Amino acid sequence: MGNLLKVLTCTELDQGPNFFLDFENAQPTDCEREVWNQVIAVLQDSESILTDLQAYKGAGQEIRDAIQNPNDIQLQEKAWNSVCPLVVRLKRFYEFSIRLEKALKSLLESLTCPPYTPTQHLEREQALAKEFAEILHFTLRFDELKMRNPAIQNDFSYYRRTISRNRINNMHLDIENEVNNEMANRMSLFYAEATPMLKTLSNATTSFVSDNKTLPIENTTDCLSTMASVCKVMLETPEYSSRFTSEDTLMFCMRVMVGVIILYDHVHPVGAFCKTSKIDMKGCIKVLKEQPPDSVEGLLNALRFTTKHLNDESTSKQVRAMLQ
Repeated sequence: MGNLLKVLTCTELDQGPNFFLDFENAQPTDCEREVWNQVIAVLQDSESILTDLQAYKGAGQEIRDAIQNPNDIQLQEKAWNSVCPLVVRLKRFYEFSIRLEKALKSLLESLTCPPYTPTQHLEREQALAKEFAEILHFTLRFDELKMRNPAIQNDFSYYRRTISRNRINNMHLDIENEVNNEMANRMSLFYAEATPMLKTLSNATTSFVSDNKTLPIENTTDCLSTMASVCKVMLETPEYSSRFTSEDTLMFCMRVMVGVIILYDHVHPVGAFCKTSKIDMKGCIKVLKEQPPDSVEGLLNALRFTTKHLNDESTSKQVRAMLQ
């Protein structure tokens, strides 16, 4: 049995066996270690990224003062000097998204490759499944913080406008060595997204599928749907949820469940909400709605606003009603 307990019953949609994954204690086997080491090197920076984002206050007042007093050179310099370190911080977040994208592709490669099925992979390679879950958990936390912080886009917009003016004014532009025009363009596209990290993962998963034409798309979508099923079972079954030593693990499971649903919905040709979907959407939404509203509103909003197929005709009225 190890860290994995099979649930012997299938869901009413006959989605096959569900699993209990030990998100708290799974350790890499020798076969997993190389990829696990690559991914953990990225994930070790995730908490400091979140702490940095949470502490991001922006330069709103300085920018307003500068805009309202365009001829006051001191106020222009004060705003510029406030914004530049923030832009360097935003660059760090953006560069982390690129590292996360590579880490996700490495995990997908390991968890979908023949001869094993995705379910067998998740069973055998729990430490990699845990890392995949940690990427999703980080992603939803990052995007929740970003959505609540309009200062990020305001600061970056001011930076770009000022850089083009400064070329004319010949202001000191050391920052351009850090964030040149090409980098600023890429960062601008990233921060224009409501949920930039989820968009990064969706693009990474979609490109993984298109880059691996010999690998059936089902290998990838089944990996995602199995993970969603795993999380749902852990959340709705007291016998399993009681095994966790930390209450935080329940929130972890909810974020991971929502994250894999969104990825599945972006990668699967007809998405997560149609009747043929391998994800029990009604069951997943029901599990979320049984939690305190404050803790899950951001996750329900992620399903409402960052999925691709929710408003398709094939989505049942009941599922739509549950998310209203």
